[in-house]
Amino acid sequence: MIKALAFLTAAVIAAIPTHADTVVIRNDPGGSLTTRLQSIQQYTADGTRIEIRGRCDSSCTMLLGLPRACVKPSSRLGFHGPQSQYYGISLPPDEFEYWSRVMADHYPPQIRAWFLREARHDVMGLATMTGSTAIQMGARGC
Repeated sequence: MIKALAFLTAAVIAAIPTHADTVVIRNDPGGSLTTRLQSIQQYTADGTRIEIRGRCDSSCTMLLGLPRACVKPSSRLGFHGPQSQYYGISLPPDEFEYWSRVMADHYPPQIRAWFLREARHDVMGLATMTGSTAIQMGARGC
């Protein structure tokens, strides 16, 4: 019985991943929401750890909501509302609302509320915060 238990314990321990990949963000300007949603889905499925250690703007900020994501206090985060693929052209109101909600769903609750109240209305610039502020608002620190 003890040998069987020892064997079973060793088998369980061997099945636990000892090292998931880590992606370090140092200067990510963002990009397409649909492309970012695909990478978020992949990171979640793979158990990838995300460390935001530098500049993270636009769709990059959606990484804050991943279960294995953290942000350094010295990081700089830049938020803005969803926009057309053509610079300076606004989305129709229903699309703006939909994509704002998609983005907000990837933030911790306090950041989500702030984004929906303030940052999403900035579509030509960036509403910024430090990693330290993000941590105070519910993001995981690292």
